[in-house]
Order: sequence, then C-alpha cells, then structure tokens
Amino acid sequence: MARSQTRARPSRAAGALIGISLSLSTLAACSSLREGATRAQPSAATAMLEFINPQPIALASTMTSPLLFDTVSDFAEGVAMVRLKERVAYIDREGQLSVQVADQNVTVAADYAQGLAAAQVGAYFGYLDRQGNWAIEVQFHKAKSFSEGLAAVQGGTKYGFINLMGEWVIEPQFDLAEGFVGDRALVKLADSYGYVDTTGRSVVPTTFKDAWSFAQSLAVAKVDRLYGYIDLNGNMVVDPRYDGAFSFSEGLARVRIGANFGFINPKGTLVIEANLPFASDFSEGLAAVLMDGKWGYMNAVGQVAIAPQFDYAADFSEGLAAVQTDGRYGYITPAGDWAIEPQYANAGKFVERLARVQLDNRWGFIDTEGNLLSGDGFKLVD
Repeated sequence: MARSQTRARPSRAAGALIGISLSLSTLAACSSLREGATRAQPSAATAMLEFINPQPIALASTMTSPLLFDTVSDFAEGVAMVRLKERVAYIDREGQLSVQVADQNVTVAADYAQGLAAAQVGAYFGYLDRQGNWAIEVQFHKAKSFSEGLAAVQGGTKYGFINLMGEWVIEPQFDLAEGFVGDRALVKLADSYGYVDTTGRSVVPTTFKDAWSFAQSLAVAKVDRLYGYIDLNGNMVVDPRYDGAFSFSEGLARVRIGANFGFINPKGTLVIEANLPFASDFSEGLAAVLMDGKWGYMNAVGQVAIAPQFDYAADFSEGLAAVQTDGRYGYITPAGDWAIEPQYANAGKFVERLARVQLDNRWGFIDTEGNLLSGDGFKLVD
C-alpha cells in the first residue's frame, strides 16, 4: 500500500530527519500498519519507537553542561529518552536524571504514554514503568504505545490489545493493528482493513483496501484505486475521488489530485486548489508548502503567509517552526521572523517547551530562546 503522495524533501534536505515522525527503521516494532506506507508527519499512530539515532560518538561517562548525547527523543509526559553509549535513560526538563532503566539489556526505549514506555531486549518487547522497572515483562514480538488504556501488541503471529497491567483485553486475531483513537482502532485481516471498538467488536467491517486511523472523526479509506473519507460508522462521507489523501488536521485535509496537492473541508469541498507541488498538513494555522522549488507557508484560506524561501520547512509547534537554509536549521515565528538563527545540523519540533537539535554528531535540547539545556544528565553505571 505505497503512499506516492507522501512528503518528499528537496535534495538539499534529503539527509535530514527534521519535521517528520522520526522512526528507527532497524526495528520491526516501528513498522507502520501498512507495509510500504508512509506519512507526512509523526503521527504518531503509525510509529511506535520514534527518535533519531545518528552515528554514535564517544562521550565522557559523566555529562557536563550543556547536555549532549548520542541519541535523544522528543519530550513526552515530562521526560525524554536519551542514549549515551550503550545506556538508555530518561531526563526531565531540568536536565536531571528522571528514569534510569534498570535492565541494562534494554537496547531501545520509546516515549512514555499513559505512564508506560515500550522497550526492547533482544527480539522482544515489554513496557517500563516510571521507575525504569518492567511493568509488563518482555514477551511480545512487536509492541506499540498505549492509548485509551490499551496497546496493540503482537503475541505469536497475530495482534491483539492489552491493558495497562499486561492482560489481554482483545485476544490476538489480527494481522496488523494500530492504536486506539477514541473508541476506534484500525485493524487488518488478510488484505483488508476495518475498525474495532475497545471490546474487540467489529464496528466497521474489514472491507477497505487501505485505511488510516481516525482524526477529527473522519478516516482516510481506499476503494478500488481512489481515496475518500469515512465517518465513525464506516459511512463514506467524502466520495473516493482522490489519488492520495491524508488525515484531517485543524478542519482541513490534504489531498492529491494527479501530481499536485490541495486541501478539502469535511464536506469534501476543495477550499485550496490542488496546484501545489507539495504541502504539509496544517499546524497552528499554517501549512508548509513547496512553491517554485522553495518552502514557505500558506494560511487556511490559501494565502501565502510566509514567502517561499527555505530549503525545507517543518510544521509549527508551540509557536515556532524549524526551517533549513544554506544547510543549517533554525526556527521562525508565524510572522516569518527568525526566533533562533540557523546554526544546527538538524532540528526537531518543540514539545513541552524544548526541541531536539543536532550539533555535529551530538544531540541536545534548546528552549524557545535557543539556550541549550544543561544539568547533571545521567552517569554511566558500571
């Protein structure tokens, strides 16, 4: 189920990892529900273990100010995963060690969601509590983050759903499964997709050739070779007439007609003409768009809000957006002014008032004024 409409970057940014769901591709547990399917942004519903993993470097066993690591993730629930050499831990927004993972065999740990973080040992997964101990023992072939009190996991060859205590709520029976959004979860049986509720009851039969998780009560669904949108009961409310479609965000959805992109409202009315070579979803009232080989931003009525001038432009988050110019990343305001001058090799979005930035091969965090996070970090424990 290839997504030919996914967001492609200009060649100057091809090596960058900014502004997207940062998936660790070496892990089977990070695979999307649909093989070969990609999306324009995090979604989080698609990837389970999400963080950047640049080339490892040798650092001192005790981090000094500013805090720099081999690998970091975005903040979630007050903490961010950091990796130093072979050790994995979580720091808080003050740069202090918050969660030290007790099991030194953990090689990968995801963001916390509902108090638990999926983590990998060898080829199997379990869930860590906020003390860094196993809340749910390592036992699953694949595991996704919790939402609505349930997590999709693969037991044996099939997917089911467990609760926060590791008990099966929906027995393994699906070929693939996504996390719950409200009381709907996308599942796959054989080559078709549908939705179940939190009891495992089928609420939308598995009849679609492709489908996405719900967003703003509508979901992308594919009929034959075209995409449309269904409601929570599976009724087609926007007829399948698009060559590509994305989830609704801020009341608008990005669609592809032929090779170009535009935006529709929930009634299927095209409110921004499909004449854009590429575009992102709306975030904080603006969407990054590609025009004449440069990236800029458009508002919800199709007016250019920030003139195209960047080599790459990411979504706005917490009032700022990371953009690339002359090979370096900085952050702009919704007015298009520089809030943080371009100086980083790579950069992520602001989450909980902090953003990941790359300095050479090291990763740290900055605040909205560009100050690098300092603190004790964590010490390697022999």
